[in-house]
Amino acid sequence: MKKLSVLLYGIINYNLGSAALVYLIAFTFNLFVPFSIDSGEAGNAYLAGVINLGLIMLFGLQHSIMARPAFKKRLARYLPQAAERSTFMLGAAVVTFALCLLWQPMPHVLWQADNVMLYNTLLAIGLGGWALVFYATFLINHFDLFGLRQVWLYFTGKEYTHLPFKLNSLYRYVRHPIMSGVFIGIWFTPVMTAGHLLLAIGMSTYIIIGVYHEEKDLIRVFGERYLKYIRSTGKFVPSLLKSNRIDTTLSTEV
Repeated sequence: MKKLSVLLYGIINYNLGSAALVYLIAFTFNLFVPFSIDSGEAGNAYLAGVINLGLIMLFGLQHSIMARPAFKKRLARYLPQAAERSTFMLGAAVVTFALCLLWQPMPHVLWQADNVMLYNTLLAIGLGGWALVFYATFLINHFDLFGLRQVWLYFTGKEYTHLPFKLNSLYRYVRHPIMSGVFIGIWFTPVMTAGHLLLAIGMSTYIIIGVYHEEKDLIRVFGERYLKYIRSTGKFVPSLLKSNRIDTTLSTEV
């Protein structure tokens, strides 16, 4: 029963986390959802800004704190290790839905694409950024990243082994293609409102801070090997000044 419960826990949280991400994308572009970034009537701009900044901070804190090794060790005292990533997915789903549903509209338009072709082009680029996010997760094993592999191995009685992180495809040129996709997804939009700009700035700040701490953890684990990877590869965009002579396999133990 314990193994079945952990498996169901992982499946439910995988679906919750995935649904939250899809909702966030639709929320950002005002597509097909009842509560989107610009829906509703504008209220007090100052109060709306404070609330929205608080929601962004909540999102960033959850993603940063729950990803740190120290938090994972504490969590292991209360839950099976196989459920750690699924718990992260549950936390991510909660804060993402909270951000979308509690967001205060700031619909003042700063600029917009009036030309139909330009509008559709910017929308396509923005959605393409989110598609890059999904694609990049499969390059490093989507189901391990989202916690399903861990709970399945636990259910079948097999020991969890860290997958080697093969620096193939995009990871040979960019260290964080998932975050590159998020940057594209939040900044390329056919309509830039005050609320969207606040979200883009807040999320960008979180990414920069989060990646800084993530890479510190990776350097502690991999040492000189990861430092060589940093020297040879761009962080968010390919660098023409860096060498591509890198070790193509790193064990993912973080």
